[in-house]
Amino acid sequence: MTSILRSPQALQLTLALIKPDAVAHPLILEAVHQQILSNKFLIVRMKELLWRKEDCQRFYQEHEGRFFYQRLVEFMASHSGPIRAYILAHKDAIQLWRTLMGPTRVFRARHMAPDSIRGSFGLTDTRNTTHGSDSVVSASREIAAFFPDFSEQRWYEEEEPRLRCGPVQYSPEGGVHRAAGTGDPGPV
Repeated sequence: MTSILRSPQALQLTLALIKPDAVAHPLILEAVHQQILSNKFLIVRMKELLWRKEDCQRFYQEHEGRFFYQRLVEFMASHSGPIRAYILAHKDAIQLWRTLMGPTRVFRARHMAPDSIRGSFGLTDTRNTTHGSDSVVSASREIAAFFPDFSEQRWYEEEEPRLRCGPVQYSPEGGVHRAAGTGDPGPV
């Protein structure tokens, strides 16, 4: 893996997933989307997709053998419904998204972070509304899994400086941010 050169003040990227339990409920989906916008994340890419079981198994491979693995794979696979995937940018995207999500365990989220996404909308530890990358390395790997045509290197060279320096516009139709005066950010 090649190192991506970034300026010290560069925006950080993270993958954010909205799980099938939330996508199935338009009001919850919209509430989570609004939390993303109100916390000043830039939405770099967004798409809804059905996830094949093989893709789920590959994505959650590090958890294989753990008690929740099979239940998680089955839930995230396409028979549960679509998921929404985002590439989010912010100066501290990974930590901010993880804080907004709240603890993975819904019981803990309801008591320790009741205003978090999982505290507000989570149903069970599997149906906990969202997923987010836990490090820069996992963010790169996870973004590539969901957005194989996205070049992180090219984004840092071409889009990131314009988004960081602004002005920035949000396009409700496309669901992404772009530097004012620029065209479409590319394929999603």
